[in-house]
Amino acid sequence: MDLFEKISNNLGPLGQHHKWSHGYFSFPKLEGEIGPHMKFRGKEHLVWSLNNYLGLANHPEVREADIQGSIDYGLAYPMGARMMSGNSNHHEALEQDLAAFVNKEDAFLLNYGYQGMVSIIDALVDRNDVIVYDAESHACIIDGVRLHMGKRFVYQHNDIESCRKQLERATKLIEQTGGSILLITEGVFGMSGAQGKLKELGELKKEYPFRMLVDDAHGFGTMGETGAGTHEAQNCNDAVDIYFGTFAKSMAGIGAFVASKEEIVTFLRYNMRSQTFAKSLPLPMVVGLRKRLELLKSHPEFRERLWNIATTLQKGLRERGFDIGTTDTVITPVFLKGDLTEATSLTMDLRENYGIFCSIVVYPVIPKGLIELRLIPTAMHSLEDVQRTLEAYTEIGKKLKDGYYKQQNLVHT
Repeated sequence: MDLFEKISNNLGPLGQHHKWSHGYFSFPKLEGEIGPHMKFRGKEHLVWSLNNYLGLANHPEVREADIQGSIDYGLAYPMGARMMSGNSNHHEALEQDLAAFVNKEDAFLLNYGYQGMVSIIDALVDRNDVIVYDAESHACIIDGVRLHMGKRFVYQHNDIESCRKQLERATKLIEQTGGSILLITEGVFGMSGAQGKLKELGELKKEYPFRMLVDDAHGFGTMGETGAGTHEAQNCNDAVDIYFGTFAKSMAGIGAFVASKEEIVTFLRYNMRSQTFAKSLPLPMVVGLRKRLELLKSHPEFRERLWNIATTLQKGLRERGFDIGTTDTVITPVFLKGDLTEATSLTMDLRENYGIFCSIVVYPVIPKGLIELRLIPTAMHSLEDVQRTLEAYTEIGKKLKDGYYKQQNLVHT
């Protein structure tokens, strides 16, 4: 069978209902706020799929910093990798501010979160080392683990006893190889919204010799008393040896950072291939990120507003009988029973007839027979948005139960 034909056959109903098109969303011009209401194919929708937790994407001070950075430096500078001609005082200042904020000695800016995590893992381990990682780790962690030329053991999601067993195996192995153990987990798991058990995993250091790398993409800016991250929320800073955060969620930007002891960060600066051989973050983005971090630290009300929206939404969904899993963060998954055809029809109904846009998650990300509608609250949402969504979900939940979505071609009403 031809490769393209095989791909087409494997798409099934998903390919029929979800054809990508140019210009999915149209954003308002700069004179208006970028809130959760956007136009999709000419119709206004309430959107729950935005990487803008704290509402900083279009904050006036952020806009001003982004614009001034572009005026001062253009989009090209600095024109080189950090180790060559791509460094600046702004890059170093942002690194120092980030390190202090997440309570680590030093930090290193990364061009992108995904490739950054892949490259961190690649740089930290060699063939004599063993990786132990959570079964529901993000794809960037999985890809980083795949590069590892040594052994890797996976433990059941957030299961401390399962992790202990894998650490026992890893410890026996490194006694033979002379290597080390790297344990990898997430601060907040992006699909379920559950926190990684950082404090409990840290306690295992009393029994096993390992270092912990935490991907806190969703926790940075949202978790903890000051928003410093999930390690702050769980009061276990010392348990986390290498902390990874992105600018793509709470900071509504591009790029990421890794923070740790000074000697570890220095090692990564000179050994992360994705940074050594790539152009550094453009100066306008770095200048804008400094302003974003300043606002994140100085305006706790943004985080308070986010949590108010999230807890109100989650409470309302539970009261209406919806399964939102084990989330204890702002990420709000809604788990429903149904097949792929029902999932795509339901999503289309929600989008076209209720004007609500949210992410749909199906197999193989979650087990067959389940549908996940993932809601990402932001500080820009309102309680009216929450109420509208709860009412819509009540109706689509009843339709799903009554078999309404078993039709393959849902007609827009």
